[in-house]
Amino acid sequence: MKTPLGTHSPTEPVLQSATATVPLPNPNFRHLGVFAVSDGLEIAVAAPHASAIDFCVFDGDGREVWERRFALMGPTEGIWHGKLPGFHSGTTYGFRAHGKWDPDEGLYYNPNKLLLDPYARGISGAPVLGASLHAHQVDKDLYPTTYPMAPSSLNSALQSPKSVVVHNGFDIVPGPRTSWEKTSIYELHVKGFTKNMPGVPPELQGTYAGLAHPSSITHLKSLGVTAIELLPVMAKMDEPFLTERGLTNYWGYSTLGFFAPEPSYATRAAQQAGPQAVVDEFRGMVSLLHEAGLEVILDVVYNHTCEGGDTGPTVSWRGLDSLMYYRYTEGRPRRSIDDTGCGNTMNFSEEKVVQMTLDSLRYWSESMGIDGFRFDLAVTLGRLTDGYTSFHPFLVGLATDPVLRDVKLIAEPWDIGPGGWQTGNFPIPFSEWNDRYRDAIRDFWLADFNNYLAGRGMGNAANLATRLSGSSDLFSQERGPRASINFVTAHDGFTLADLTSYNHKHNMANLENNQDGSENNRSWNHGVEGDGREDDMADPTGLVEEILYARERSRRNLLATLLVSAGTPMIVAGDEFARSQGGNNNAYCQDSPISWIDWNLEKHQERQLKSTQYLLKLRSLHPVMRPTNFAHGIPIDGDILPDVAWFDRSSHTIEGDAWRTAGNRVFQMRRSGLPVDDADLLVVFNGELDVAEVVLPDSHGPQWVQVYDTSWMRPKTGRINDADTALDEGHKVSPGKAVQLEPQSLHIYMAPVS
Repeated sequence: MKTPLGTHSPTEPVLQSATATVPLPNPNFRHLGVFAVSDGLEIAVAAPHASAIDFCVFDGDGREVWERRFALMGPTEGIWHGKLPGFHSGTTYGFRAHGKWDPDEGLYYNPNKLLLDPYARGISGAPVLGASLHAHQVDKDLYPTTYPMAPSSLNSALQSPKSVVVHNGFDIVPGPRTSWEKTSIYELHVKGFTKNMPGVPPELQGTYAGLAHPSSITHLKSLGVTAIELLPVMAKMDEPFLTERGLTNYWGYSTLGFFAPEPSYATRAAQQAGPQAVVDEFRGMVSLLHEAGLEVILDVVYNHTCEGGDTGPTVSWRGLDSLMYYRYTEGRPRRSIDDTGCGNTMNFSEEKVVQMTLDSLRYWSESMGIDGFRFDLAVTLGRLTDGYTSFHPFLVGLATDPVLRDVKLIAEPWDIGPGGWQTGNFPIPFSEWNDRYRDAIRDFWLADFNNYLAGRGMGNAANLATRLSGSSDLFSQERGPRASINFVTAHDGFTLADLTSYNHKHNMANLENNQDGSENNRSWNHGVEGDGREDDMADPTGLVEEILYARERSRRNLLATLLVSAGTPMIVAGDEFARSQGGNNNAYCQDSPISWIDWNLEKHQERQLKSTQYLLKLRSLHPVMRPTNFAHGIPIDGDILPDVAWFDRSSHTIEGDAWRTAGNRVFQMRRSGLPVDDADLLVVFNGELDVAEVVLPDSHGPQWVQVYDTSWMRPKTGRINDADTALDEGHKVSPGKAVQLEPQSLHIYMAPVS
């Protein structure tokens, strides 16, 4: 029998439902999700605390939506399952879960709520936030009407996103499998990167297809990076507090589905064609990027979901089995544990959560072509009841999985829970975002000067030297320098331009009274707050020109230091040409020009772009700039020079306590090129406010060749403008000779091994 459910306006679709027979048993019930096979659909969903699960199939013409419900069999080992003949790829579906309503016990069963499949590979429709998406009764402001909370009688099917069965229709070009040694990462947002990019057709701007357009690929290749790291592209749902303010979760750290790409990043044509077309567009993007020699890494959010805290919406996991999927306090009433700052924490003490996450990663790697993953708040993924452990089953599973052990795995090694800072404590084969590196580089080139000019002391170079060498104090010898993902900026925080233009965050556009975002920026505005520059602005005193030049030089210092450091460098999209966000250091909710890259470059931006391209090319050409092992400070394999050596301005060796001498901010780092069949490398640092005269140390060759100087407005002195010819055309200086460095600058020299 078919009956209309709920009330509706004349313009809304009518929902009709029918109860159907129980499907056949699914012999492959441990293969969670819904899959099209030759004779129908195989269905399996984990919900051990439920008393019954309905599989709901939808079709309709937009005016009338039909829902057919099929009771699944089970639970078998906690899994509800069935095989349904007559249905195939393209089927739109969801689940309804029956069971006990007891929020104080962490149980939210309410069959009035349509639930997204946690394994949905395609998603149709965006969630419409409102009362019907909550399993409990709420008022007009979406707050609970009673405590304890009472179940809602509203049917959510017309407001809920729905799962869709999809398939892989073509092969993806294999990834280039770039070695860690040669990897340089470029973090970007799919929409913001091409939203305003010239050359990309308007219908492709801000989309997966736009990212794979020749104009986009040309920029990436000319820049010289080897991998792009995409901010979250899994399906997302905006948080209620953002929706209330007319904002969105632009960054996407609010996951709605762990297997489906976010539909809004697909072209309008693909969105209109349906979830299969969205999946195809994503896979086509990956294939074209691979064809161009670029790896694709995803920033993935498995630590929490979009359902928020106990009073949040119910769209999937909470309605299926909240006790299994989420971490709760013991006793009664149970409350969500929030180690993420997002209201809930996924329960990685639970086998099915570990399985779901590994299944998701394998799917993105094998079916969607992804080359690596950066795990947001990765400490959460290694938490058991008593805290984080590097021997967590999930981490061990990643390291031993025959598919995942060979892709790039990157941890953000912290969360806000107890013992949440774990930098250096992830197992092989992980690399990790190195916050100690970020802070040390910012301190030496920015915060120390800001402090000094404010009447406070300046630090020395000891911490910087440790970070330049790959942070062996944090990472084991077995993991080596590549374990350190070196970065000066990331999506979260100031851009490179804003680091040198703002002392304080300017986040008013986020509508949180400038209370959001970090206060620990370690930035320096060089005397004037804000950018406010034009290349042709009137400047009769010359003061503005001096400040602007100093800012440019500081940016070059930061980038040059990053690219001579042992470890894996990461650059944020737009930093290569000094993109500003107007001082907003938490633009997570800014789907606006604040976050979109402006490709109309001013002259100073063009200069920085040339410098960034040059430095990346220099690094790619010379393995001495990217060591694969920690240095020992002694000659290796019969060399006459130590693998690394440190000198003061007089070319005397720096050892022990000399590093900690107050004001020791002029120093030299020399790496021997012999072990890697390359030229010797010398980097000279002047971290003072005065000109420094420095005597260059010995090398294998008769002369040092200057290949870079951050005082250069662009990478050119004499005829040098190309990293390929730098060693042939650079200014030559004999060991033992003195050179002068501008205040706050660095030089890079190389000496061919004779």
